Order: sequence, then C-alpha cells, then structure tokens
Amino acid sequence: MFLPKYPDSPTPPPAHTHAPTAPAPIRRSLPSVAIDKNTVAVVLVGGVVLTALLAAVAVTAISVAVAAVVLRSMLRDHNRH
Repeated sequence: MFLPKYPDSPTPPPAHTHAPTAPAPIRRSLPSVAIDKNTVAVVLVGGVVLTALLAAVAVTAISVAVAAVVLRSMLRDHNRH
C-alpha cells in the first residue's frame, strides 16, 4: 500500500566526464617570526591604549547625550512659562 511506484523504463544517469585537474599547488610556509618580550609589550600597550580611547569616546558620547536631554528639558520648561 505504501510502496513507492517506480517508472516503467527508468532513464540511465547521465555520464559525466571529468577533466583532468591541475596538480595541487605547492604550499610555501611563511617565514618564522621571532616573538620576543618587546613585541608582546608593544602589543599589550597598544591594546590598553586603544581600549582607553574607546572608553573615553563612549563616556564622552554618554555625557553629551545626558547634557542634551537636560538642556532639552530645561528649554521645554522655560518655553511653557
């Protein structure tokens, strides 16, 4: 009852011809980089400086937004009276 019905004359699958592929490219290793204490220190200091700058920008944006809300409220109250 629930058996699938197959076509009377199934068509054969198409024949695919594969073209020969090019040989795999030669992988060249990157030159080794010496990581010393100075490099680590420079990266850490750079990360700290960038984080501090991002925090300063965020604090400035928040303070400007708060000042704008306060000024808007004061001007609205001033115009009503």
